[in-house]
Amino acid sequence: MPYEKVGKETRCIADEIPFEIPDSWVWVRFGNLVDYAMGKTPPRKDADFWNHPIYPWVSIADMIADGHIKETKEKVNARAAKTVFRGNVTPPGTLLMSFKLTVGRVSITDIATFHNEAIISIYPFADSEKTVTNFLFSTLPFLATMGNTKSAIKGNTLNSDSLDALFIPLPPLAEQKRIVAKIEELLPHLEDYDRAETRVSKLNAEFPEQLKKSILQWAIQGKLVPQDPTDEPASVLLDRIRTEKAKLIKAGKIKKDKNESVIFRRDNSHYTVHDGKEVCLDDKLPFEIPLSWSWVKLKELLKQASTGPFGSMLHKSDYVESGVPLVNPANIEGTQISDVGIKKVSIKTAERLRSYKLFSRDVIIGRRGELGRSAVVPDNAAGWLCGTGCFFVTTNAALLPDYLVFLLASPYIREALLEKAVGTTMNNLNHGILGDLLIPLPPAQEQRRILIQWEVLIKRFFA
Repeated sequence: MPYEKVGKETRCIADEIPFEIPDSWVWVRFGNLVDYAMGKTPPRKDADFWNHPIYPWVSIADMIADGHIKETKEKVNARAAKTVFRGNVTPPGTLLMSFKLTVGRVSITDIATFHNEAIISIYPFADSEKTVTNFLFSTLPFLATMGNTKSAIKGNTLNSDSLDALFIPLPPLAEQKRIVAKIEELLPHLEDYDRAETRVSKLNAEFPEQLKKSILQWAIQGKLVPQDPTDEPASVLLDRIRTEKAKLIKAGKIKKDKNESVIFRRDNSHYTVHDGKEVCLDDKLPFEIPLSWSWVKLKELLKQASTGPFGSMLHKSDYVESGVPLVNPANIEGTQISDVGIKKVSIKTAERLRSYKLFSRDVIIGRRGELGRSAVVPDNAAGWLCGTGCFFVTTNAALLPDYLVFLLASPYIREALLEKAVGTTMNNLNHGILGDLLIPLPPAQEQRRILIQWEVLIKRFFA
């Protein structure tokens, strides 16, 4: 049972010591083991202490955890050394410990220096061989924040009373040397472990996002769900849509796209027609897709694609507290439209901007900043307006709105958008970039299966 003699009184300290130690060790109070000195900071407002600095001055920022101080960020001048520190320089080889804010950080100074009031310089009694200094250097970071000192720390700060009362488990000198030697032997391995742990922590932090990206990429390459031979191939539906479009063009109801380029497959290769000649596209396609899929430009899959109003059509004076919401890129969070902080315009202004009105199942796409942000317009947002920084599009029967949002979140599409984006200070998209986006299109039935499987995986791994 451990006891402590205080004056003429002897008392049991079994409830105060933090752990058991070998019989050959003793518990000793920090104040009985070492002498220590607190530092100072010369008045910052008095330039006479800081002009023409020549003497190193240590702050906590200079302390290398479990290391050696070889230089300092700041220095003081001769006047500060004489009047503030009264020449009490901390000699090389001294153990320093922070006891405020970053409690328990220790370093050994390799230079003669002064230090601030958040640091103590430690001088063990009867330590000519620096055995106790080296032992404390190895153990103080642990001891300074545990056991009976925890209750003494207020606002991450120790004081002279809690420092003096700090219990140190002290081995015999020979064992102290062996402990320090063993720690020095293990230190390179501990540093390797620390680096490995840092890498693992980084990987763990990045893993969910990387897994999402991998799943998205597998999905758009046809690897997430099996193909069903009973599905109508995407090419068949596209042919029907093109036939309907040709009839509308002939009837004069819509204009023909002068730059239209249909991609078709033959003999397991992909082709398009350019200037009346067939051109093989195999070396331009980023990956292979299943036979039931088709490569197609996004503009072929849209009934309409519009940009939000120009900045000149909206002014700060048009925004009101209560009115019709205006969806900007900042309001697209994940794959949802958020009304938090959304800007609004009056009903009168909304009527002026009625050509930018959103309908249920439209897809709104951010065209500035983070490219690929998109969301399907829900029923409760129908009638809201598309903001200046967005596109809003309506898909045709070949492309589900939810699947377009899914596609736009994939690494392939985001990289393609980033590569084609314009602008110097901020990435921007235009109609040409969006319309020419090359899409790997599954049959409509498979699009639904992919979305269902995606939801299952989201709930299983990311909920």
